[in-house]
Amino acid sequence: MEIKERIEALRAELHRHNYNYYVKNAPEISDKEFDDKMRELQDLEQAHPEFYDENSPTMRVGSDLNKNFKQVAHQYPMLSLGNTYSEAEVADWYERTRRALNEEFEVCCEMKFDGTSISLTYEDGKLVRAVTRGDGEKGDDVTDNVKTIRSIPLVLPSGRDYPPSFEIRGEILMPWTVFEELNREKEAREEPLFANPRNAASGTLKLQNSSIVASRKLDAYLYYLLGAELPHDGHYENLQEAAQWGFKISKIMQKHQTLEEIFAFINHWDTERKSLPVATDGIVLKVNSLRQQRNLGFTAKSPRWAIAYKFQAEQALTRLNKVTYQVGRTGAITPVANLDPVQLSGTVVKRASLHNADIIEGLDLHIGDMVYVEKGGEIIPKITGVDKEARSFMLGEKVRFITTCPECGSKLIRYEGEAAYYCPNDTACPPQIKGKIEHFISRRAMNIDGLGPETVDQFYQLGLIHNVADLYDLTTYNFVGLDRMGEKSAENIIAGIAQSREVPFERVIFALGIRFVGETVAKKLAKSFVDIDELRQADFTRLVSIGEIGEKIAQSILTYFGNAANNELVERLKAAGLQFRRADEDLSDHTDKLAGQTIVISGVFRLHSRDEYKELIEKHGGKNAGSLSAKTSFVLAGENMGPAKLEKAQKLGIRIMNEDNFLKLLS
Repeated sequence: MEIKERIEALRAELHRHNYNYYVKNAPEISDKEFDDKMRELQDLEQAHPEFYDENSPTMRVGSDLNKNFKQVAHQYPMLSLGNTYSEAEVADWYERTRRALNEEFEVCCEMKFDGTSISLTYEDGKLVRAVTRGDGEKGDDVTDNVKTIRSIPLVLPSGRDYPPSFEIRGEILMPWTVFEELNREKEAREEPLFANPRNAASGTLKLQNSSIVASRKLDAYLYYLLGAELPHDGHYENLQEAAQWGFKISKIMQKHQTLEEIFAFINHWDTERKSLPVATDGIVLKVNSLRQQRNLGFTAKSPRWAIAYKFQAEQALTRLNKVTYQVGRTGAITPVANLDPVQLSGTVVKRASLHNADIIEGLDLHIGDMVYVEKGGEIIPKITGVDKEARSFMLGEKVRFITTCPECGSKLIRYEGEAAYYCPNDTACPPQIKGKIEHFISRRAMNIDGLGPETVDQFYQLGLIHNVADLYDLTTYNFVGLDRMGEKSAENIIAGIAQSREVPFERVIFALGIRFVGETVAKKLAKSFVDIDELRQADFTRLVSIGEIGEKIAQSILTYFGNAANNELVERLKAAGLQFRRADEDLSDHTDKLAGQTIVISGVFRLHSRDEYKELIEKHGGKNAGSLSAKTSFVLAGENMGPAKLEKAQKLGIRIMNEDNFLKLLS
């Protein structure tokens, strides 16, 4: 047999054995036989580099060369799921879905694996790219590291009729046995332990050295298939097909039609999950039909066709030693319970949030109390109760919420309708100033490389920066003689600050740190106002007329720009060259055919999804509305329009238009 043929035969055989061992859990040969074949292939590839293949099984051992990750945009956004913690909320989601579809539907029930999300792209049966979730719109290219995960196929077997190009998403996990062994090794070396398998998997995937990644024995389950040429309309059916192509798909997944069946699935796995080899934290429910998924569409943050039910948190009992107080960037004061260390959901808990003064008062906390601690959604520890029977006659001091800021001494205030107390000294309270700067430079805001909390604290203590505008006055001269700050580090920071001048308008709005203005609202504002001056001049009525901006957000924006110090800051940032104007967009397909018209969408559509129709309405000058009123111009109705909506439309004399006539109107 020729060298090239032997190499290709070994590759095909090793790919098959990898699949049998790591996916099917049914090995056909011994570990030694597998290692011998792998060694033979490595030797042949080393002797004949002209036959190099980036998807060879030998790539799974990783490389000790360090590589920086580059950012890659997702073809389809990777949105997070809405969470629910009760059967009542699951029932609400089910009923909303039933009313919106107004036809029969199936729900696919799956385990929610507790790892780190990944998107895999295959072309002509070969893995070409693996990207982390990132911010949902773009993530890090970690292809070299993912190739070391043996349950992820590098090359799909021929003759399986998979699409020429598709994306499959899933969760990368560290099995419990690997996690425990890794922590034993770290403990022996007196290194800090990993908190839980999720953190361990996420941290491993982002290591620069892929040979270390290979040694960590990560695993993966795939749970969603995307592409233009999928074999079935059913999500469940597509995943069963993907399992035949060589992907590791959970066998736990089931289809159900009724709430009773869904609750039975949830209750069964709430107990049985503890016997699984990997960490799980809930159940994911998805409408099975892709056509129905498209019609249900998305909110700003998550799909309407899926929801995650989180299992009830584990609880532990431990001693309260003291309460300290933290000041956030908005001035909110958060009380923190300092506890005797206790093991909880795979992590050691020493601190827990007490949220606010009302919670403290309601718990009747005293120093020395034995308190119940649990993780809200198994993420953030919180105190949920006190074992009052464990109290002795030597009762400790009652915990009372502070009245002055622990950092600057200002008298705390409490806004009407809010639970938190605030330090009002937002221009001179150190944690607020530093918090605003840290938010401004963060990756999702101005993304200034080289700067982090420690550097911000150092610059603030030295008087180099007092607010975010001061960053643009820095020069490399300011860094001379600073601890751990060499010439190259200084140049990188100055270059990062300079590059931030190109960050688009919506991210600059987000970076300002206006209370209640997150990324989604910032994008809405950037689309609604041509520049920062138009936004500053907007009144309350104009702000609340923008979708997803309610009274609380509108008032917060008015309060921010009503502050002279904030306006002075904006002027300095404008002078520094930041993008305070919306970039010109292609308006060639925009018209005013629907100008002044308010349109309600109802029913199930054949030609476009609801979200696509909403976008078309806005492109042609119309306004979307969620409910019918006398101001509604017409209803864009698909099949199975809700009977209540139909009756109300007829009662109000509102015109009903089908999608064919609607598209004809716009053509």
